[in-house]
Amino acid sequence: MASPTSEAESAGNRNLLSLYSNYIWNRLHGLYAFIGRFYNLHNVAARFRSRKRRECLPLPLPSSSLDSSLFMSKPSRAYDVLEDIFEHVLKNLHSIQKNLQFWQSRAEKSDASKAYFMILERGPRAFIDETVHLLRGREANGSSIQQLSQSASVYINERVTVLSTLRYSLATFLAQVYFEVDRTGEELVKDPEQKLPSLLGTINDLFTTLEASIGHLHAMRQSDSSVDGTYSFPLLFEKLPEINHEGSQWTDCEIRDAINSVYRNLHKLDSYISVLVTKHRKPRKITQYWIRYSCGAVGLSVCSIWLLQRSRLMGSSDIDNWIREAKDSTTSFYTEHVEQPLLSIRDELFETFRKRHEGIMEQEEVKLTSDSLHRMLLAFSEQIKSEKLPENASDQEMLEIVMARYEKELTHPIQSLLGGELARALLIQVQKLKLDIETAMLELNQILRANEINFAVLAALPTFFLSLLLIMVVRAWFKQDKKAEGRGRVARLQRRLLVVEVEKRIMQCQNFAERGMEKDAQCMFGLILYSLNRLYRSVKGHAEASGEWQYLRQDIIDLASPNLPTAYKLTVTSRMETVYDCLLPVLSRK
Repeated sequence: MASPTSEAESAGNRNLLSLYSNYIWNRLHGLYAFIGRFYNLHNVAARFRSRKRRECLPLPLPSSSLDSSLFMSKPSRAYDVLEDIFEHVLKNLHSIQKNLQFWQSRAEKSDASKAYFMILERGPRAFIDETVHLLRGREANGSSIQQLSQSASVYINERVTVLSTLRYSLATFLAQVYFEVDRTGEELVKDPEQKLPSLLGTINDLFTTLEASIGHLHAMRQSDSSVDGTYSFPLLFEKLPEINHEGSQWTDCEIRDAINSVYRNLHKLDSYISVLVTKHRKPRKITQYWIRYSCGAVGLSVCSIWLLQRSRLMGSSDIDNWIREAKDSTTSFYTEHVEQPLLSIRDELFETFRKRHEGIMEQEEVKLTSDSLHRMLLAFSEQIKSEKLPENASDQEMLEIVMARYEKELTHPIQSLLGGELARALLIQVQKLKLDIETAMLELNQILRANEINFAVLAALPTFFLSLLLIMVVRAWFKQDKKAEGRGRVARLQRRLLVVEVEKRIMQCQNFAERGMEKDAQCMFGLILYSLNRLYRSVKGHAEASGEWQYLRQDIIDLASPNLPTAYKLTVTSRMETVYDCLLPVLSRK
């Protein structure tokens, strides 16, 4: 039987072992939770930073300060957070603006255009439904067309309302963040880590305001709404814990938690807006033009069946014959209009250089004939005149003497032919005729040789025009002239319209500010930032190529500054439209 003392010692050992075991387990559990928390924090922030950040409008930091360039060049948590906030809000604004512009353009059209859209541009299912409603007549008094127009107006206005609210709230949020960065720019550049806690606190408050302005949109759906009602989740941003907002009181772990909260809020905002925009987005191209695509598909099917009937599968050799004829025609066209003209031009050019000496011999033959005629004329003239003529006497003068003697001899042709100078004069004229013929043949030969190249070029003209057309098509495909970032006339026009849009919104922002409408002025300033961001991205490449980027970039930053007067900004926009090459119209550049 064990003694009481030994039993007490064993119980104490068991308690001590249990105590140490619990202590070690709690420490390991706390360490595991800390590592998981840090890993989760790192993943949330890294998910946003791992993406390649797109070029966007610079932050409103003091450009004259040397610390500003250091702040933007070296890694900084404050700079990364602000850049990501601006990038995500601008991206969401762009998505909203594209769809809103579509619905606003539809709202401005006539009732007939709205009815056409409701029936024929919303897909086959909507076509069937609206056709059935039209045939039945949805209202006893009033035509079905009028009812359809009213339904289209409600359909479009519902989407315009939601998207306009989203744009208003996001633009206001963007402007408020921009104002805060502009207000604290000097302190943020000098000591970003110390200013970061207060900045995160302000951003948290702005997220709360944004939640209050758009968090209710999920509940705005009416009972008879045409919008899909599957989304019903509210927008609930995370709130920062109750921490003293003095920078000295924030630990590094608390700052990381706050940054992580900002990134999670950005993720929630992206998801919420993505769902809302998807429900209120404009129809896709394939939906709007489904009738054309359907007709094309039917036509392609008919052509496929027709070709199948004339293929080998159905025992017909028509397709093989067509392929053979097309191959022969292509080969013949290539031989007649490409190969032979090019070979002819090549041979003619080399033949000209090779046989240049033959042309020289022909000219020497003409010279021999000319010298022989000159000697004959000189001998005949000296015999008739009975005096010595100079060696440099012209052939024309001596030929006049010969013709005068010839006319005199013709008065007695028989006597002159037998004992006179008639035969000799005739021979001189034959020599003159020979010289004229040789001279004409030499000139004609030169003309024909020159035109052989022209004939070969004319034969190659069809190939040249086809090649030129192909080059134009490939060039247009590479240029992608439909966006503001392109290089063609349409892209240049889009960039000029962006400048006009900025100028118009600057005036509207000033008007709201003068009338005391602060929220509307903030919204309009956010839309100015959105337009300037699009302009900034679209002109950067072209301005860098033309050497104008340094000055154009500063003008865009000046337009985004909330501290400069409106008159100066309007002066800047006027200068941008008339000075910078990447914004000039095509006619002005010529």
